[in-house]
Amino acid sequence: MSASHPEHVRPDLRADCENCFGLCCVGPAFAASADFAIDKLAGHACPNLDQDFRCGIHRDLRQQGFAGCTVFDCLGAGQKVAQVTYRGEDWRRAPETANQMFDVFTVMRQLHELLWYLTEALDLEPARVIRPELGVALERTESLTRLSPEDLLELDVAAYRREVNELLLRTSELVRGSAGGRGLDRRGADLIGARLRGADLRGANLRGAYLIGADLSGADLRLADLLGADLRATNLRGADLRGSIFLTQFGVNAATGDGDTRLPAALVRPTHWMVPGPPPGRATIPIRRQPRARKR
Repeated sequence: MSASHPEHVRPDLRADCENCFGLCCVGPAFAASADFAIDKLAGHACPNLDQDFRCGIHRDLRQQGFAGCTVFDCLGAGQKVAQVTYRGEDWRRAPETANQMFDVFTVMRQLHELLWYLTEALDLEPARVIRPELGVALERTESLTRLSPEDLLELDVAAYRREVNELLLRTSELVRGSAGGRGLDRRGADLIGARLRGADLRGANLRGAYLIGADLSGADLRLADLLGADLRATNLRGADLRGSIFLTQFGVNAATGDGDTRLPAALVRPTHWMVPGPPPGRATIPIRRQPRARKR
């Protein structure tokens, strides 16, 4: 039972902060919490952002109270906006572009998320019957990322996500079906704080499930669909996620794991997993449902 993953992820879908303008440190707002030490308004630079767009406390983000920064991953959208959309002209030298650039970054982040999913889907053997359609969707999404700032902001990205999601759903059914059945269907389920230690979740549909603070230690998640699952503070210690589909680095970073957690080949083990943390199944952030703008 397996679903192959690319051994080497496309470089343009990996965050390259050296070629970005600190967009994730300026555009989004955040509030003082267990994830952020301070309040920050949208469009205002974080005080830790240096003039060269580097983070002044990068090595000590968690110790300084900025754990949320270590979770976020733009999937390469930052450098695409900086170097392709705006051709290397940053918002400090051209302040008139600042607000537009931050809005474009939000759109680009969603398009790059779709690129991640479509690239993965094309590599999944059970989905070979719909590869031509997946290839067309990938090419179209690539072309959208190269639109002008004005055209990107005119794009109905929510509608486009829904369109692509139909293909991703078909991919999911094919992959999960290869597990001998479609498995447990808990799409969008409220599993906050659930005790699922050692659970057999092979081929499960966990799309959009709220798994905040859930205990999935030792669980078998092979071939499970985790697209959009909320994995904040989810205990994945010793869990087997090999062959799970539509999991991103963002999701992995938000969870807690250890050296025994088995991940898809395309993802890396976060360094903060190796730092002693709270007891298994305990969340480090408030466990409360967050509103969602998109339907899975």
